[in-house]
Amino acid sequence: MTDGSEDRRTPEGVRPAGVADVAAVRAVTDAAYRHYVARIGVVPMPMEADHAANVAAGRVFVTGEPVTGLVVVEARGDHLFLDSIAVHPDAQGAGVGRRLLAFVDAHARALGLPEVRLYTNALMWENQEIYPRHGYEVLERRVDGPYDRVHYRKRLH
Repeated sequence: MTDGSEDRRTPEGVRPAGVADVAAVRAVTDAAYRHYVARIGVVPMPMEADHAANVAAGRVFVTGEPVTGLVVVEARGDHLFLDSIAVHPDAQGAGVGRRLLAFVDAHARALGLPEVRLYTNALMWENQEIYPRHGYEVLERRVDGPYDRVHYRKRLH
């Protein structure tokens, strides 16, 4: 990495993604979400995201060399929206997701935002076990087009 982003790592080992990371962001996202296509019957939205635009907008943060995990976030008026979290299957179970979620909390606090919100497909059962263990509570379940989503929030204290 030559854009200096390695110098901006957080205590969680997360750094802003740079242009050189776009291919890795795409690859990790595809690897992390690919197995859901058959289960949910549609391509998960993170796989169809414009990764280059998200990186350019400063919304993507990565961890690992090479990249093993990432989050895509967006500051909104009263919360930080966690648009996507992806951990490469080869790195799952090593604490990468936990570190990324800790980064998201710290990032929201640094921005002065009182909570983090996200949603996950109702058929992504694993996520419905993970998020409550990290302090997220269910707000609602809502169908948005072909997606049946469970919406969560985590209030930061």
